[in-house]
Amino acid sequence: MALKLRKEKGRRLRKNKHLPPREKAIQLALNIATWTSIVALAAVFGELMLGALPAFSSINIIDFFTGTVWNPSHPMYPLYGVVPLFVGTMMVSFGAALIAIPIGLGCSIWLAELASPRVKAVFKPAVEILAGIPSVIFGFFALVILSEWISVVFDPVTKLNALNGAIMLAVMMIPIMVTVAEDAMNAVPRNLREASLALGATRWETIRHVVVPASLSGVVAAIVLAFGRAVGETMTVLMATGNATLLHFDFLRSVQTMTAAIAIDFGEVEFGSDHYHVLFLVGLVLFVMTFIINFLADWVIRRYREEY
Repeated sequence: MALKLRKEKGRRLRKNKHLPPREKAIQLALNIATWTSIVALAAVFGELMLGALPAFSSINIIDFFTGTVWNPSHPMYPLYGVVPLFVGTMMVSFGAALIAIPIGLGCSIWLAELASPRVKAVFKPAVEILAGIPSVIFGFFALVILSEWISVVFDPVTKLNALNGAIMLAVMMIPIMVTVAEDAMNAVPRNLREASLALGATRWETIRHVVVPASLSGVVAAIVLAFGRAVGETMTVLMATGNATLLHFDFLRSVQTMTAAIAIDFGEVEFGSDHYHVLFLVGLVLFVMTFIINFLADWVIRRYREEY
């Protein structure tokens, strides 16, 4: 195996020596771009680690991961339990995913398989424009309009709540899902569809049993990208969820996410204080969560890509 790898490496090196100068320059630029991304990711992780390390000695880490009260500004007994922030993040993100996934996949299937070219030429650019709207606009809409609608329909404890944030995040997730998943479905070879129809399958059976399974790796990628947007979103949830650091599982009450806690507290926290370093630790936990989600998604994508 090692001999085979060395031969492959030697073959690539010999091939690269005979590349035209222009292609060598392009290859060098691509290598630089790749390594820049890796270095930037490592730098972010390193900065979070350096900022979070003092917290491991200044606070009780077990209480941090298991504590159910987040009250870092208490003058005598500050409490740094991250559980309410984690639960708030998961409630809003998974709530948004439950709304966005069926709508996003339905729109993707319709665009890829059912919509006429004229309709697609209008609808897809509109969806892509929706994906480019700044998150503060979505937050403002949730703060002023959506919260009033929820108040009329559900009569919640407070207008700014987890449901308000979840619905708005779902609206932000849908364009990402539609764009990526529809491209994945369009990449399915046409002969697979024709073979299914030739064997007597209906159009819907072809979509269900051929197109969707064959594009599943791209669909999973679309869901993960959209979910990552939801977990990492700051401005919309900061404006829409009410930012109450209470542990509960009621979508009609206010919650605070991990990103919102960092955004709210970091501008006012004393440099070098326990609170300051704990915010870095919260950011580190969020970073690791995102890494794990993407790692699991990559595993799923590789598995289904090998199958189809």
